[in-house]
Amino acid sequence: MQKILFGSQVKELDALHLKLSGQKSHEMMENACVSFVNWFLSQNFSRQRKIQIAVGKGNNGGDGFAIARLLTNHSYTVSILKCFDSLDSISGDARFNFNKLPGSISLSNIKDWVFSPDDILIDSFLGVGLQGELRPNAIRIVNKLNEFEGTIISIDVPSGLPSDGLLTEVAVRADITVSFEFPKLSLLLPEHAEYVGELVVLKIGLLPIAYSDFASDLFYLEELDIAPLHKDFNRFSYKGEMGKVLLVGGSPGKMGALVLCAKSALRTGSGLVTCHMEDSERFVIQTAVPEAMASWGLIPNPEFYDAVGIGPGWGIENRARLFRQFLHDYNKPIVIDADALNLLAKNSDLVALVPKNSILTPHIGEFTRLVGTAQNHLERIVKAKEFAIKNELIVVLKGANTVISMPDGRQIVNSSGNKYMATGGAGDVLTGMITSYLGMGYPPENAVLCGVYHHGLAGELASRKKRRSMIASDIIEAIPDTYLQLNIS
Repeated sequence: MQKILFGSQVKELDALHLKLSGQKSHEMMENACVSFVNWFLSQNFSRQRKIQIAVGKGNNGGDGFAIARLLTNHSYTVSILKCFDSLDSISGDARFNFNKLPGSISLSNIKDWVFSPDDILIDSFLGVGLQGELRPNAIRIVNKLNEFEGTIISIDVPSGLPSDGLLTEVAVRADITVSFEFPKLSLLLPEHAEYVGELVVLKIGLLPIAYSDFASDLFYLEELDIAPLHKDFNRFSYKGEMGKVLLVGGSPGKMGALVLCAKSALRTGSGLVTCHMEDSERFVIQTAVPEAMASWGLIPNPEFYDAVGIGPGWGIENRARLFRQFLHDYNKPIVIDADALNLLAKNSDLVALVPKNSILTPHIGEFTRLVGTAQNHLERIVKAKEFAIKNELIVVLKGANTVISMPDGRQIVNSSGNKYMATGGAGDVLTGMITSYLGMGYPPENAVLCGVYHHGLAGELASRKKRRSMIASDIIEAIPDTYLQLNIS
């Protein structure tokens, strides 16, 4: 998995890569810009749209100059918006790329900037090296750039946004942010959604060994990480080997949550799924999910099951006693969601009974009830880490860029998923998927990483046609396509 470093470490990382690789700094910059331009070309932006690039005096500005040249080579009309006073003030690599600009590219000062909503603005003004408060002139430039009404694409971070902390002043409001190698922490915070827009992360060829000198507890989960986490099954595998899963939940009026959970567990690959609910509701499951079995009353012989997921649609009235008894009887890691999380919040002594390495999947509201309030998402992430370490549990803080906190202190940020997954029942689907992997014999860490990533990827695939019309059932139906995309047999 890719380490996420602080913005202040990026310069050191670059220097170490150059030392190990023997590259020149301008060659590394060229690699980054070629990567950006290749991505840009893949988006099929019309060549009728003029490209304006806001360029600062540092290395971020050097990226802007190089991108201007490369886009001109691809027949785009490009102009440069100067965000510095004098060419004498620009960095060495910025000057190197300025000197390579073709004569067709014009440069204009802020007083001469003219924007058209049909244009594309590439923000290459301020980068990850930003320290302290913005100077008045920088604030004036950022405010001017925000007057642009067309598509804004920021390089690495939107200008004015700190790499690791929360915004206190002004920043460019990008439609797309293209970050190199790994997303900077601030790009993953919901408080910055209006500035970051869509997040794209591009590799630029930094040597993996260059990261070894940098300690980090924060990682980015990407597509290439997933296949090695999966188990292999052979042609003699049978349904018992594919996992005997118990899902506890559902209540009058909320059986849909358990139905979605059961369907997603089956689609993920579980061999045998049993749903435990109230006697009065058993016909719902046996009609909606004929592949699943049903049980009710007390939970007999819980150790029979390879994995248990508990909570979706369960309710909290008269559930604490059954939950407590189950936690006494079952000692393998379980998946805890929804109302089971609310029961833990209302009965804090139950937390100590939860088997170690169990997986808790709260959304922000459930997390707040269980762990406590936070002033912002940065503080929430810290609290999740502390809770996971203290209780030796895995905490999946759901949302855009879901954060998975491990008992050893590592935190892993998911890269899959999109805004169309903000729909009722999506969390129940995730519970079924993680429980399914746990039942197949995946270690808890692998089960949660595969579950979270495949869930997000299924949402992406389903939303290609459905967009904001996507519902949780669409995510379930797209689970098989995730195996095809990742070439998982």
